[in-house]
Amino acid sequence: MTRAEFLSRLKKGLVGLPISTASDIVNDYETHFTDGAAAGRTEAEVAAALGDPDRLARELRAEAGAQRWHQEKNPSAAAGAVFAVLGLGAIDILILLPILMGVIGTLFGVGIAVIALFVSGGAIMVAGPFADIPGGAFASILAGLGLMAAAASAGALLAIVTIWLVNGIVWFARLHYRLLKPALEPQSSNTAVGDPA
Repeated sequence: MTRAEFLSRLKKGLVGLPISTASDIVNDYETHFTDGAAAGRTEAEVAAALGDPDRLARELRAEAGAQRWHQEKNPSAAAGAVFAVLGLGAIDILILLPILMGVIGTLFGVGIAVIALFVSGGAIMVAGPFADIPGGAFASILAGLGLMAAAASAGALLAIVTIWLVNGIVWFARLHYRLLKPALEPQSSNTAVGDPA
């Protein structure tokens, strides 16, 4: 593979990252080719040492998604981190996917139940004084407030569990990324040791 082919595939794989981040990454890999040429290596040798540019781009996107999650901690960053990890497409992620989808489905269902509980508490609080409920208006207002408070507490716990889940996925991505990342540093030090002085 030539330098142009490698960098072109890497650029295509980095689409969606901020332009400055993608440019910095591409510039770093251009430097690898420049340094390799200075050391007397061919473009094909440097490209082979760097690995598959498509997989490399997926790993870099996963790392960027993880960094964004640690900086922003919002639903968009969480979704970006999860989808970036799934984008790695490794076999162990495919095994993890059905479990992850079940957990996400459960969290979504609990979230809907929390919203329904909050709304029903509000309805009881507002409509209760006008209905013929045992205990009167005061009891219905307290019951409505109690349901709304329970829903808010359950929502807070759901948010904590969701953050733990996303942190666990990001941890898995970082561990996974370290296992798949081409060992560029040892290869470049081996070439430096093997180069004639």
